[in-house]
Amino acid sequence: MTLKELNSHGQNGLHVLIVGAGIGGLVAAIALRQQGHRVETNEVVTDREQLFERSRFANEIGAAIHLSPNCNGVLQRLGIDATKFGAVETEMIQLREYTPAGETVHITMIKEHATMWRHRWLLVHRANFHEGLKTAALAEGRGQPAQLHTSSKVVDIDPHGATVTLDNGEVIESDVVLGADGVHSLARSKLAQPSPITPFSSGQNAFRFLISRQEALDDPETKSIAEDFGSVDMWDADDRRVVIYPCSHNQLLNFVCIHPDSMTHIDASGDSYNQQIGKDALLEVFKDFNPQVRKLLKKADPQTLKLWPLLDMNTLPTWVEDRLAVLGDAAHPFLPYRGSGGAMAVEDAVSLAMMLPAGVERHEVPERLQVYEQARHQRATTIQEMTRESSKILDLGRALQMITYIYGHDEFDHSAQVLRKYLWAKNPDVYWRQPIVFGPMPGPRQDVWGRNRAVPSLQSTFTTASLKFKTSRTLLQNLFPSDAYSFISPSTVARASFSQTTLSGMDWLGGGGYRHLGLYIHGVQYTKANGEVLKGTYMPILFENLADPIVSGREELGMPKLYTAIDVHQRKGSYRVQTSWQGAVWGHLELEDLQEEGPGSDQGTIGGEADDGILVHRYMPQVGRESKGKPEAEYPVFVPHAKESKVVPSRVTRLRRTKKAKVEIDGLDWDALPTLHHVISRLGEIPMDEIVDAKVVEGEGVPDVSSAVRIE
Repeated sequence: MTLKELNSHGQNGLHVLIVGAGIGGLVAAIALRQQGHRVETNEVVTDREQLFERSRFANEIGAAIHLSPNCNGVLQRLGIDATKFGAVETEMIQLREYTPAGETVHITMIKEHATMWRHRWLLVHRANFHEGLKTAALAEGRGQPAQLHTSSKVVDIDPHGATVTLDNGEVIESDVVLGADGVHSLARSKLAQPSPITPFSSGQNAFRFLISRQEALDDPETKSIAEDFGSVDMWDADDRRVVIYPCSHNQLLNFVCIHPDSMTHIDASGDSYNQQIGKDALLEVFKDFNPQVRKLLKKADPQTLKLWPLLDMNTLPTWVEDRLAVLGDAAHPFLPYRGSGGAMAVEDAVSLAMMLPAGVERHEVPERLQVYEQARHQRATTIQEMTRESSKILDLGRALQMITYIYGHDEFDHSAQVLRKYLWAKNPDVYWRQPIVFGPMPGPRQDVWGRNRAVPSLQSTFTTASLKFKTSRTLLQNLFPSDAYSFISPSTVARASFSQTTLSGMDWLGGGGYRHLGLYIHGVQYTKANGEVLKGTYMPILFENLADPIVSGREELGMPKLYTAIDVHQRKGSYRVQTSWQGAVWGHLELEDLQEEGPGSDQGTIGGEADDGILVHRYMPQVGRESKGKPEAEYPVFVPHAKESKVVPSRVTRLRRTKKAKVEIDGLDWDALPTLHHVISRLGEIPMDEIVDAKVVEGEGVPDVSSAVRIE
């Protein structure tokens, strides 16, 4: 069942108040308006969120921000293209690390790692980014525009009544209040805590400023630093660090100069994020760095040079109090490492919108906010600790481990899965049947809501059409039945195949045959309790068009099989597959302009992927209505290719390939696909970033899968 259908019991949107209009607040506004939420103000009813702006970015001059792949990916899904307001890609590109004296320590070619991420890594001026988000929140488009109140200071918040009080005495009521009011958050003080948790100095401050790239290029002493677009340069000492990277269409260079807070002074009575400071202080702190760096620092404009405290904070025990939730720096301020502060605020905002979709009702808000915390708290806290660790010089292996965890994530897919599990758990009476990764499934004695109703041959041949593609690892991980299954590679670019096979001349079917179509996820490993690892291709679903192999495959082999009609139209240069259920067409697989290749160039493996075998997950419910679908048996199964090939050897007789192929999937609805919709709708969510291989393989010899074994 899709999330939309699981939440379909409500009609009207919520009235959402967002305190703070920085990055997190504006992204939350964009995501929530797209979910159809609304605001009610006094006697006037409008379909808008209400934001109370106290943003330090509104008039900001001297800072830039990383939009790491995990951040840029979710922004794009919201329809936000940061390149339209000056973001530039880390193109080449390289991270150049030096000693303070200017000696090269390490050069990392970022572009070499770019294939690990589904989305680009961008660098953008904070002020431009903030203005772009504001425009997206207030402009006409999907959902009603947000309403932005400037100069509206919030002096009190009631988490239980979901109200905010302004300094003019006005009290505004709502269904939910979101505190996106930064590190010195008022909203955070309204959370239940054993003792107040407040930010404190990390022991470091940072100078920050921008200069034009051209100014650096015009100076022979600094030209070499500025001439490579997209490069990030870093001079690292034990207690000081200078970082330079581009933004604003590569026309500006952003400087972050980190140092002990004992060397500079923050005026606690002023705006700690925009404190002016003299250039002499900057040059004094970095007086021991090499002449080229000092020459660049001298180019800082005294009018835009700012001093920035690097604040830290102990972990909040909770981010939620009744109908109030905090996000971004209000929940978890970050040190400026790994480009994570803004990215985590964006992820928080997206997660909140996922937990508060169209149709959610007012009384559900407190629990939904708890689900948001469940989705986000551990990840944000883990990355907080990683940024603290990153303030020290790390070995390359540990650094790669961190960036894999941080950037290899899609919060849309992650939060969607957390919400699904929450909604599934709300109805303990539904039956869980094979394949369980798609959610609970209705059966002969239950409706979709879980309510009870009234009473091997060597002469066999195969033709397999397969399409292999790159896609989202995060999304595919949601189809793993347990944490014992994982991807072998740390890359977020996963590979999978849709593969359809027609079998003929089957002895056990009286010489007849049948067809099947499955999803195969490549590069997966299963880690047993004893630490032993099996590597293979994981198959979460296999559709077949004949009842007998479905039943025997489920019962004898533990295969995740379901029925669908599979029609094949094969011509001289094309192979087309149409899948349906009693006339309701849900899928098409098409390969056109097929070209002959020598059969010896292919071994007939699924999607052309060489692995040790097929991994599946067996799940069989207990008998009896009282069991409510609890498992009678649940364990992993492995089908080793080596043993299968000895039982019935297969021989490829013909191979055709093409670059012109596609798969189209339409989940339809429960009326059209009453027994399949929960699976088909999820398959339709799988993105196809790039087609890797498409082919039709014909051959002789069909193994009987008798080598399938229980793993543990």
